[in-house]
Amino acid sequence: MANSAGSRKRARQAIKRRARTVALRSMVRTYIKKVQAAVAAGDYEQAQAAFTKSQPYIDKMVNKGIMHKNTAARTKSRLNAKVFALKG
Repeated sequence: MANSAGSRKRARQAIKRRARTVALRSMVRTYIKKVQAAVAAGDYEQAQAAFTKSQPYIDKMVNKGIMHKNTAARTKSRLNAKVFALKG
């Protein structure tokens, strides 16, 4: 348990930061699942729309330090490949 005033404040900040991070990560995972669901359903238009909508949120996670840039790039690349496979 934190004893000094500074360490108690740090503990409070960490709790708030973690709650925000968990919420944002959950939101991005939901966007990714929407793309995957549309791909599984075979609906190209819906998959393309979901992918277009998810891209900026994935990029924001990188800027906030929640997701590594290579992880984001890999995720977007894989989703795009799945969406593009529906078209052809």
